[in-house]
Amino acid sequence: MSPPRLKALVVDDEDELRRPVERILTQRGHEVAGFADAESAWEAYQRDGHQLVLLDWMLPGMSGLDLCRRIRALPDGPPSVIVILTGRAGPEDLQAVLDAGADDYISKPVELALLHVRLTIAERRAQELTSLSEAIRRIALLEEQSGARSAFQGLVGGSAPMQQVYQRLRLAAQSDVTVLLTGASGTGKELGARALHALSVRREKPFIAVNCSAIPDTLLESELFGHVRGAFTGAIRDKVGLFQSADGGTLFLDEIGDVSPLLQVKLLRVLQEHEVRRVGDERPTKVDVRIVGATNRDLRRLLASGDLREDFYFRIRVFEIHLPSISERRSDVPALANHFLAELSRGAKKEPRGVTQDALRLLMEYSWPGNVRELRNAIEYGLVTSQGAPIGPDDLPPELREAAIEPTDLPVPAQDAGAEPDERKRILQALDASGGNRNEAAKRLGISRVTLWKRLRRLGLQSSESQGPVKE
Repeated sequence: MSPPRLKALVVDDEDELRRPVERILTQRGHEVAGFADAESAWEAYQRDGHQLVLLDWMLPGMSGLDLCRRIRALPDGPPSVIVILTGRAGPEDLQAVLDAGADDYISKPVELALLHVRLTIAERRAQELTSLSEAIRRIALLEEQSGARSAFQGLVGGSAPMQQVYQRLRLAAQSDVTVLLTGASGTGKELGARALHALSVRREKPFIAVNCSAIPDTLLESELFGHVRGAFTGAIRDKVGLFQSADGGTLFLDEIGDVSPLLQVKLLRVLQEHEVRRVGDERPTKVDVRIVGATNRDLRRLLASGDLREDFYFRIRVFEIHLPSISERRSDVPALANHFLAELSRGAKKEPRGVTQDALRLLMEYSWPGNVRELRNAIEYGLVTSQGAPIGPDDLPPELREAAIEPTDLPVPAQDAGAEPDERKRILQALDASGGNRNEAAKRLGISRVTLWKRLRRLGLQSSESQGPVKE
């Protein structure tokens, strides 16, 4: 297989060396330009761009290394592989070649067999760089076409609900008001908190995120406030808490509704007095921290049950911003899908090939119980299974394909037809028997998880109606 056609530049003031190299490159199928001085070569490079550059080190006027440095200094120059031709082969000379930005060197006098080997290596590298540059260009185009222009500090979507989110984030960023981000799991609440921080005057200071539900209360207090040596067993040294670490910046308390009432009292003191007291320390320390909370729980229900203090509730939701689920902004699905495809392709160093119309239809019709996080996972799954081709319906996760072949409301089995109370009872029994696990409950009922989800929605069933918690 012949190497791909490249634009090649050869610069050497010795005609007897330059012309044979030009001839060899031409025979290998490349478009070749040759020059005897660096200044003329520099003008040609700026005009045409060359993917493969062979430079003699010692040239009249500007040296080959100086020309190499100029090429590398171009901010938006073409991806080029540069090979230095030199008769100097000392360790310090070779280091100078690399420091100038060259990819390789060939010692003079040039051996023909070695030249062909080095050219093959350089050609492959140049083709890789060209392909990568084209992939980056395609990603940028895809982001432009996907509606990334309507993106906002990492959040993506141009729908009316998202425009309202952007507006409220801008308003909240103008002051230090305590913000509560609400919304279902996977809607991007941490992205919202990061956007708020980036828009505020605190943007140059730390942004620290902590998941309150992932840390036991006894450890969470120490994490947030710090402790002094000897405060408890295992406290062998002083520890600075996250409030002090975030001083001047923003502390994001995710799942703030899971904080115990005892810890709520201590957080309330920070919100009111702007000071923290490390565990085991009697002296308070002043802190300047903006608190942004987030929850996917109904705080009013927690308030009614006594799990959430009233004073704490009103203090953390001074300014509430709701992050909509995908069902509330379904028109954003194409933009989100293409945004994630571009992002994931860049990370995997793959060229994005897009999403077919049939696959996009499935993405639009799916219910997305896991919201934006589930959509991102679906695109990542499709990027792997499509193996470089556009993502089609068969490349998407099984649950999306299952949902596509099922009617919106499957008929109730014959023995239960027309008996909605019996169906409700049967589903609740299956959920209870499976400990609230929807996957297991669906198997017991002989239906898919998506079908079960649809029936739960149609019947108005919530997890609280079963004796055990509903689990995914």
